This record gives sequence, C-alpha cells and structure tokens, in this order.
Amino acid sequence: MDISLRIESEIHHLKQKLINHRIYNHLSNIEDVKIFTQYHVFAVWDFMSLLKSLQNSLTCVDIPWLPNKNSNTARFINEIVLGEETDVNENGIYKSHFDMYIDAMKDIGADTSMILKFINYLSNGHSVTDAMQKIDADKAVCEFVKFSFDTIMKNKEHVIASVFTFGREGLIADMFIEIINHSSKINNKSYNSMIYYLERHVELDGDEHGPMSMKMIQELCGNDEQKIIETISAAKDALQHRINLWDRISEAIQENKKV
Repeated sequence: MDISLRIESEIHHLKQKLINHRIYNHLSNIEDVKIFTQYHVFAVWDFMSLLKSLQNSLTCVDIPWLPNKNSNTARFINEIVLGEETDVNENGIYKSHFDMYIDAMKDIGADTSMILKFINYLSNGHSVTDAMQKIDADKAVCEFVKFSFDTIMKNKEHVIASVFTFGREGLIADMFIEIINHSSKINNKSYNSMIYYLERHVELDGDEHGPMSMKMIQELCGNDEQKIIETISAAKDALQHRINLWDRISEAIQENKKV
C-alpha cells in the first residue's frame, strides 16, 4: 500500500472527530471567536517551531555551508517556510502568519496580552516551560505546546514531519473551512482580517503546503517500516492533542456564555 494511503487509513477516525468536532457549532458570534483565538494562538505560534526545526534539520543554516542531504526535502521545507514566515497580508504587506493572526486578534478585540507576554519572556531567555508557567497558561494549552516541543526534542526528522504534516499542514484546511462555514453569519468588519487569514491557509495548505508535506513524509520514511510505524504513531498523538485542545476551547466558550 502507498504510504500516504496507509497513514490516512490509520488516522481517518481521528481526522473525522476533528472535522466534526462540536467546537465549530460554538463559533456563532464575535465573542466566541475571541475566546477561540486566545487559546488557538499558541498553536499558531508553536507551529513555527516545528517548521523551523525541520528547516534546521533538512537544510543547512550553519556557516560554513554544507550540501543538503536531500534536495527534495530541502526544497519542500524552504517553500513552506517562505509562505509561513513571509506571506502577504490583506494589505499587501509581508508578514508571518503568526503576526497576521495577532493583527486579526487585535481587530476583533481579542486579548493578546497573554501570548505577547509569553513571547516577551522567551525573548528575555526564559524557557518555553518557564514562560508558560509565568503567564499561567491553561493546562490544555500547556499540554499541546509541550507535545510539540517533546516531539522536536526527539530529533527524529520523520516524527517531527509527521506531527507537522498530519497534525497541522494536512489538517488545517479542513478545520479552517469548518470555522469559516460556521462563523460566516458573523457580520462584522473587524472579522475581515481573520477571514482572510483562514482563507489564506485553506488556499496554501490545501493546494500547496499539505501536498508538499506529504511528499516530505514519503522522502523521509522511504520503505523503512520502523519509520512508517513511528510516523503513524506520532500522527495519532498529534491529532489527539488537537482534539483535547478543541475540547477545552469548546468548554471555555460555553463557560463564557453562562457568565
């Protein structure tokens, strides 16, 4: 069986749980979206560390420069970095997707203080764990981010690529389509930049980054059965952590409605 078909068959039930998650039905007004973004922004942030970990591993970012081990995977990851780190926002300005997300949060009036304090702690030399503790981040957010960095610390290219591909790039388009569809009735100009962000990801991840990420998985695993097994296991773990985060955000939105 083709490796992509094999992995997809193994993780199909978890992907369906995410695509059909109750969270999308809860995004009925701008207040719901505000709460969603205040949790989700940490996933937007830690995605970049997964990405840069792969770029560090699959390309040469050191001096003196040395040739890449595999020009195919180097090309794939560099193409994705270009789009994620220096995309064009709705005003034609080059920005990372993280910065675009922060801008969209500010437009809708979402609280960005926690994520910006977190970034400030990191900028001043604090570890990710320490910074999370200092901002008193929600347990579900901490566990989600911890999983990403535990994955990075394993230093296995195919495992990191699996979490990156099946927990992010190969999944985001489907999830964001659901968010767009369920929040489309929100008639608020302040929401336009967030819609642009979501639609941009659907376009890039669905048409370009997702397929490139899958090719990267195929290159990294080859016919190595052990790597394929580890890739499937990592994909399942990544999807379950996303489900757990979605569960918590759903609870937070419902809790806010009772206030």
